[in-house]
Amino acid sequence: MDPLDIARWQFGIVTVYHFLFVPITIGLSAIVAGYETAWVRTGHEHWLRLTKFFGKLFLINFAIGVVTGIVQEFQFGMNWSDYSRFVGDIFGAPLAIEGLLAFFLESTFLGLWIFGWDRLPARVHAACIWIVHVGTLLSAYFILAANSWMQHPVGYRFNPDTGRAELHDFAAVLLNKVQLATFPHVVLSAYLTGAGFVVGVAFWSMRRTRDEEDDRRMYLRAVRTGAAVALVAALGVVVSGDVQGKIMTDVQPMKMAAAEGLYDTTDHAPFSLLTIGKLDGSTATNIIEMPGLLSFLGTGHFDGEVQGINQLRAEYRRTYGTDPGAAYYSPGDYTPIVPVTYWSFRLMIGLGLLAAAGAALILLATRRGRAPTGRFWLWLAIAMPLLPVAANSFGWIFTEMGRQPWAVFGLMTTAQAVSPGVGAGTVLTSLLAFTVVYAVLAVIEVRLVLTYIRAGAEPLPEPVGPDDTDRPLAFAY
Repeated sequence: MDPLDIARWQFGIVTVYHFLFVPITIGLSAIVAGYETAWVRTGHEHWLRLTKFFGKLFLINFAIGVVTGIVQEFQFGMNWSDYSRFVGDIFGAPLAIEGLLAFFLESTFLGLWIFGWDRLPARVHAACIWIVHVGTLLSAYFILAANSWMQHPVGYRFNPDTGRAELHDFAAVLLNKVQLATFPHVVLSAYLTGAGFVVGVAFWSMRRTRDEEDDRRMYLRAVRTGAAVALVAALGVVVSGDVQGKIMTDVQPMKMAAAEGLYDTTDHAPFSLLTIGKLDGSTATNIIEMPGLLSFLGTGHFDGEVQGINQLRAEYRRTYGTDPGAAYYSPGDYTPIVPVTYWSFRLMIGLGLLAAAGAALILLATRRGRAPTGRFWLWLAIAMPLLPVAANSFGWIFTEMGRQPWAVFGLMTTAQAVSPGVGAGTVLTSLLAFTVVYAVLAVIEVRLVLTYIRAGAEPLPEPVGPDDTDRPLAFAY
């Protein structure tokens, strides 16, 4: 067993598992804040009940996300010590700020929101959940700044005496052009995911309460607001993804070539919907393709030139060498695993578009207070939370696998980043331990979420208005 392979599997499993919760946390915090703001402005009890209902689900997801996030960062010192040693001065700065500023902001105001229902004025209480949402955005920004530096390293100097990359310009790291494209794309994807979650839960709850007109109308509000947010966010994902694709082609042309399985440089490069043949770096046969679309995605012009894998491989070998002792690079063909990159790219796009189409269909079907009852609509609602979650996961698989064999593009390969003193048995043991713990957490998460979804939004004991200070608002969990 190769420790590198096991460490890569562990990092991939932990990362994808953790990111199942992150987009729901970001998106759901915004929607819960929107519901509470609607209650403060209108005094309508539907918005308060929805705030409390989805607030419970948000807190469950937030807690599991925190636990898995701690393990995510713990890996850097455990399995990737050479990476941490090489880039710690740079990579550690945004992660430290994320922990000291963003997470502190989230946890502090989340505590005020949880325990402040019967103690804070309604407007102040609503402001707390908005600050929590801002904290999630800041947390995402700093973490993505660290990841974007791995994709496009800027603002650093290499110290040959210490063999380390040292931070030179922190502003350049925070304003990395990859970061400025990635952040809106990820956040809009999170809004799409959180909204899809709301649509699925609310639609299922609406079907269960068809005989209770007041509850049916309340859940219908949630279905329509969730579908509207999902549709708008999906349009934003498309636009931001287009910008991100052009920047990716500029800084990581090999990733774009691998995303299409394009082996030779060409203009009018097509985008294939299906490819067969050998995807081992030698040849491919596109059997369903859209002419010029890849050129447009990469350059903004249908006749733009897109570099191929073969030419880029030769260029990287000239630039980075094949001598194991050359500088701090490793030999190799500098090509990611093309089938993984190719299909993860398409699954990311396809599943995201399906989620957008589902949101549009649900908006049309629920016009004028209608509540569709066919089996198709129920299955569509159940799919709505799953489609964007899967699209996010495949997007991250594409992002990280498409960068291979680099841990930091152009500076350090993944093979150089692994901990040299950690054996295969140690890594395998931790992988198995994490798998067991995560399986237990998955059971707890699903059980808690389903329990609270089945319970539904709790009825209010008596009419409540946002300015009513005579009656305390109990928010029990």
